[in-house]
Amino acid sequence: MAFHPLFIQKSKKLVSYPNAIQHMERYVQDIYNEKQPECLWFLEHPPLYTAGTSAKDYDLINTQNYPTFYTNRGGQWTYHGPGQRIIYIMMDLRKDHQAFPSRDIHAFVNAIEDWVILTLRQFNIYAEKRKDRIGLWVINPITKKEEKIAALGIKLTRWISWHGIALNISPNLNDYTGIVPCGLAEFGVTSMEKLGVKCSMDEVDQVLLEQWNHIFPYSLQEKNLFT
Repeated sequence: MAFHPLFIQKSKKLVSYPNAIQHMERYVQDIYNEKQPECLWFLEHPPLYTAGTSAKDYDLINTQNYPTFYTNRGGQWTYHGPGQRIIYIMMDLRKDHQAFPSRDIHAFVNAIEDWVILTLRQFNIYAEKRKDRIGLWVINPITKKEEKIAALGIKLTRWISWHGIALNISPNLNDYTGIVPCGLAEFGVTSMEKLGVKCSMDEVDQVLLEQWNHIFPYSLQEKNLFT
């Protein structure tokens, strides 16, 4: 089995959204030009709202004085903030990967969702996909209603992916009241903490990296790429 090299970047401090976009744009160009290997960037943002290409202005209810950003990723409105693990996924979809064939965005997204599902299972959280909704969902044990625990928004630039996933570990869920998350007013939002799992960001990161190679054959190397 051939293992592709993959850099892991972990940012300990909160990263501003404009800085993240700037770093990703530059790095995606380097991947395209074969100057850098593929990369997973683990980070947190300060509180903010972002709109994907399908976002509706009326789904932004109250900015709560947080900055808002219109992006070129897929999806609608979402919230980012401390306690939420952001993973920006910069991968070359021109390559054939064991988890998905080249240039197959649907198979790629499916593999990313499988990775997060496997990770959550290690914490006894059983997240599921939905054919008509992007992201990962769990059943609230009290209300029996579906709530989103992880959001996903991917952008492709010349078949190099960027943006990625947001997994709710212990964010302030009240901040989601400023928007209609993903344009789905009938569903709630949850977190690992709300589901009774109290763990650190580092603990979740460790499990994410352990589960990565169950989906993708990569040789992982931590490296300080972005400040």
